[in-house]
Amino acid sequence: MNTQNETFEAEDVLSLAAAWKAAGEDVALATVTETWGSSPRPAGSQMAVSLSGRMAGSVSGGCIEGAVAEAARKTIATGAPQLLDFGVTHERAWEVGLACGGKVKVFVEKLG
Repeated sequence: MNTQNETFEAEDVLSLAAAWKAAGEDVALATVTETWGSSPRPAGSQMAVSLSGRMAGSVSGGCIEGAVAEAARKTIATGAPQLLDFGVTHERAWEVGLACGGKVKVFVEKLG
């Protein structure tokens, strides 16, 4: 499984996701829909995840991206989109990758 993640421009993420799909891979796209307070990536940031473990782009950082990748694999398996809501107190912020606290919502959908 290739779990290497690289940060790309939004159109690069979409192009890679489309190429993976065209090559026969199952792919999910995660998009930041809302942020509040401090968040590493702005609304509109995207990450593509393939069932084989490929990832491109970024929706946050820290363990949030791991949770989003896991949710993406579930969405690929079930076909059901998900709206993920990550929010933390200032005390737990560093632990989960939101350095100054904050909230991030990420929509995950399977590419058809």
